[in-house]
Amino acid sequence: MFKRGEVYMKSAAQAIEIHDDIADLAGKYLTFNLGDEQYGLEILKVQEIIGMQGITKIPRTPAYVKGVINLRGKVIPVIDLRLKFEMGEKVFTRKTCIIVVQVSREENRLIMGIIVDEVSEVLDITGDKIEAPPSMGTRLDTHFILGIAKTESAVKILLDIDNVLSVRELAAITQTG
Repeated sequence: MFKRGEVYMKSAAQAIEIHDDIADLAGKYLTFNLGDEQYGLEILKVQEIIGMQGITKIPRTPAYVKGVINLRGKVIPVIDLRLKFEMGEKVFTRKTCIIVVQVSREENRLIMGIIVDEVSEVLDITGDKIEAPPSMGTRLDTHFILGIAKTESAVKILLDIDNVLSVRELAAITQTG
C-alpha cells in the first residue's frame, strides 16, 4: 500500500491508486515562504494568521520550539518552522508571522503556531497540478510532504502539518502548551 513520502509501484493498479490519492489533494492552500522555498498548508488546518508578538521561552525544549504565546486567553506553543526544517535561524522582519494551525495526530490534538518568513496567498490548486513527493531514498524522511504543486510562478511543497512533528514531539509540545 502507498504511504505518503514513499514513491514506488508494484503494478499498474497501484499506480492508479496513487494517482487517485494525489488527485484527492486538490483544494485551497495557504502559501508561505521559508527562505527561497515556497510551501503550502491545507487551508482547513489554518485557524488564523497573526503578527509576531512576545514569545515566552520554555526551558529545556528543542531549539525549534520558540515557546508559548497568549492568544486571547489561551496559551499555545509556537515552533519555528525554519529551525524544524534545519534551515538555520533568521532575524524576524515585519513580514515574519505566526500561522495558527490545528494539528491532529493519533490521540493528540493541538492548536499551535508556526513561525514563517512571509505569508503569500491562498491558492486553489487542482489535482492535475499536484505530483507525489519525489523519492529521496530510504534515508530521507518525507512523510510530512503531501505533494508537490506546480503553479504558474513556482513549485510549492505542500505540507502535511499533522506529520511535521513526530508523535513524541507532538506529545511533548502538547504538555508544553
